[in-house]
Amino acid sequence: MMFRISTLKRKIIAEPCLGRRTEGSPMSQTQQTPTKDRPWLIRTYAGHSTAKASNALYRSNLEKGQTGLSVAFDLPTQTGYDSDHVLSRGEVGKVGVPVCHLGDMRTLFDQIPLEQMNTSMTINATAPWLLSLYIAVAEEQGADVTKLQGTVQNDLIKEYLSRGTYICPPEPSLKMIADVAEYCYTNVPKWNPMNVCSYHLQEAGATPEQELAFALATAIAVLDALKPRVPEEDFPRLCGRISFFVNAGIRFVTEMCKMRAFVDLWDEILVERYGVTDPKSRRFRYGVQVNSLGLTEQQPENNVYRILIEMLAVTLSKKARARAVQLPAWNEALGLPRPWDQQWSMRMQQIMAFETDLLEYDDLFDGNPAVDAKVEELKSGARSELANLGSMGGAIGAIDYMKSRLVDSNADRLNRIEAGETVVVGVNKFQKGEPSPLMTGDGGIMVVDPAVEQDQIGRLNEWRASRDQAAVEKALKDLREAAASGANVMPASIAAAKAGVTTGEWAAQMRVVHGEYRGPTGVSGAPSNKTEGLDDIRDAVDAVSDRLGRRLKFVIGKPGLDGHSNGAEQIAFRARDCGMDITYDGIRLTPEEIVAKALEDEAHVVGLSILSGSHIPLVEDLMARMSAAGLGDTPVIVGGIIPDDDAERLRAMGVARVYTPKDFELNTIMRDIVTLAAPESAAA
Repeated sequence: MMFRISTLKRKIIAEPCLGRRTEGSPMSQTQQTPTKDRPWLIRTYAGHSTAKASNALYRSNLEKGQTGLSVAFDLPTQTGYDSDHVLSRGEVGKVGVPVCHLGDMRTLFDQIPLEQMNTSMTINATAPWLLSLYIAVAEEQGADVTKLQGTVQNDLIKEYLSRGTYICPPEPSLKMIADVAEYCYTNVPKWNPMNVCSYHLQEAGATPEQELAFALATAIAVLDALKPRVPEEDFPRLCGRISFFVNAGIRFVTEMCKMRAFVDLWDEILVERYGVTDPKSRRFRYGVQVNSLGLTEQQPENNVYRILIEMLAVTLSKKARARAVQLPAWNEALGLPRPWDQQWSMRMQQIMAFETDLLEYDDLFDGNPAVDAKVEELKSGARSELANLGSMGGAIGAIDYMKSRLVDSNADRLNRIEAGETVVVGVNKFQKGEPSPLMTGDGGIMVVDPAVEQDQIGRLNEWRASRDQAAVEKALKDLREAAASGANVMPASIAAAKAGVTTGEWAAQMRVVHGEYRGPTGVSGAPSNKTEGLDDIRDAVDAVSDRLGRRLKFVIGKPGLDGHSNGAEQIAFRARDCGMDITYDGIRLTPEEIVAKALEDEAHVVGLSILSGSHIPLVEDLMARMSAAGLGDTPVIVGGIIPDDDAERLRAMGVARVYTPKDFELNTIMRDIVTLAAPESAAA
């Protein structure tokens, strides 16, 4: 279908303000109807394979009525590596689009007028760089940069706690967040330079009170860093550019109350801590993606209802209505959604916004005693946690504490599901059902062609060969000097983008100047007090350990760039409480490093967690290295979002067990590990 810019321009609407109303047509009194609020920005989180393929997807979605873009970048781009880096192997184009240089960004937004667009970029460690590329492309299009609208997530603190795409230590990362905010304040005033992201906190197990407190503590850390950078009279306007990105789970009444609590607490903080008097600058502005953690591999068609119900939490209450909504697709627990799957989620938003009468009414919950009581309860809990964080020096000083609290909370959540206290339909109750007709043909998901990686590397090499190397070297020198001197890195980053510098080269300068960081795992060596129901497994671990002549050793590794560590953390947490001797060193390890650790620790079982879809090349590499190191008889187990066909391939490589999201009973996995570690299993 031919894409028409004129059509796009008619479809794009400005980002709405909370409570703003549009004027209705003149009518007689008897014909008057309620004046509607503008709908929220309708987005889908999208990007895959290549910039060209993602551009086609974006233009298609805009033609279907999407009103803003939300860009998913692949893991190498998020963690500051070019597509040909050793750590990028198997990860290119899998969970998002690879953007290595200005040419990729140019292709990504081809025929999309950025001056007219509202673009959200879910990018954190490399946020200054990706925004620089975006600005450079906008200038090439002839756009007035001061009119650009959108958001870079740019929240590194939650990366240390939950998502894992950080590069540098906390202090220089906070400084770069402030660099982006200061630059945008002066040069791109309509851009949201930082999106405080509590979404992944809930994915990591946060309670509503923890989500409120940890996110607000992050915002406070950023505002404290920004306050000295701007004139005092301009600070309230900068506060008004800080936005939030939240999660809405299935307990939609609690989630709606959480959003009302966010509104009140943010207003309270800006008044009491910062003296902001302008109500407009204190407005709590947020976008949302509803919960992906609760989407199930079992009976995946049920996920459609879950997504709709979760959307109610952020649309029903006008006081706390989202400014932008993006919904996951029904099959995200299975793999990469297809365009049709994304369209289905988009239509859900459009039906809510345009067919219902939701936007015709004022807030439906003001004065409701049950809602008011719940909101006050959440605010009280969040204030207590904020005070606790403040006593530790704020968000930066409390990173280890927050990480450990999230791991504990997630363990509690999983325990309740395993015990049946929390019902998940189709998982721990009502499991019997008909096969899903949606899971036919292509298996219900999109699969990225493995050839994409080599194609992307080929284009990257062509880019490097065609650029002015002297200009690149000068740009890198200027960038390194800016970072080392404490200057704002944005001007040097934009110059580097225009000179042809690559994502990996930009991030390398930050690593040279600031060093690289390994975040806390949240898994301590000491057993927890959550040991109910583990006696039989502990006895089995003791018995096998006696036969082995030492404590059963279980090495857990996360190869590649996937930072979704919740599963690995919970496996380590449970294995430790079952009495195993565990090694879990966190995320972003190479297969070579994991094999070296297995050899050093004399592992009885090795477990791998990979949720990015790169399991085939990474496991293949690891199995070859295990064999070469003389560990061919050591059982390897793998967990992740793994289609059935891929699971068969892994077993053919010698993998002993494959676990997917449907394997939610951790004790079953623990028993499997004990069985695999037994000396008689090795002999067999």
